[in-house]
Amino acid sequence: MVEDTKNLDSPIEPGSTPESTADAAPGNTIESNLGDDAATTEVQVNEVFDTDEDSQEDDTPLDSAELELVVAALQQEITTLRQQLNTQSQQTEDFKGQYLRIVADFENFRKRTSKEKEEMELRIKCNTVNEILSAVDNFERARLQLKPTSEDGISIHKSYQGVYKQLVEGLKKIGVSAMRPEGQEFDPNFHEAIFQEPTTEYPEGTVIEQVVRGYLLGDMVLRHAMVKVAAAPEVSSDDAASDGES
Repeated sequence: MVEDTKNLDSPIEPGSTPESTADAAPGNTIESNLGDDAATTEVQVNEVFDTDEDSQEDDTPLDSAELELVVAALQQEITTLRQQLNTQSQQTEDFKGQYLRIVADFENFRKRTSKEKEEMELRIKCNTVNEILSAVDNFERARLQLKPTSEDGISIHKSYQGVYKQLVEGLKKIGVSAMRPEGQEFDPNFHEAIFQEPTTEYPEGTVIEQVVRGYLLGDMVLRHAMVKVAAAPEVSSDDAASDGES
């Protein structure tokens, strides 16, 4: 009993670390960990600075020979790039020229096709109208030759003349017009002379009469007019003799 009391009353010597006291003081462990981290950080910083110093030591200036080699390599690269640029520019000009030629060819093709289409339509129209003109001629001959006297004949005459008028109006709508060459000077571009009549009433070469009517389609001759042309009057033998005596 005395020993136990003595042990309880004895003070703890400084520097001694009882197991219970060491287990109950976690602050000593935290401080030791912080110390280790700080040491590690310092080592890493030193390594970084050491690396920068090494790189600075390796960054030595180039001598003149190495500098000339670098400049020559850059000049060669510039020359190569310029050659490539010139090649690309030439190819661009070639492509542009090809494009312009294709556009011009297409425009010419479009104009030629449009012209051929118009000419084909005109030929078809001319052929169709020429077939109709034969019927128009027959109507005109009937009008000039037939002179009905009975009521039935007059009625029939008016009926087919109405058809003739309707036909002529339809031709006018598509641009067909009849020639009126009487009294004009003979023109082979529009007229075809089938008779010549000596006369003093008209100057020589004047169209006296239109035998078969000519037609125009716009400004184009659809059918030449067959005409009678005035010729110089014939000189009789008596007139010739009197002229010789004078």
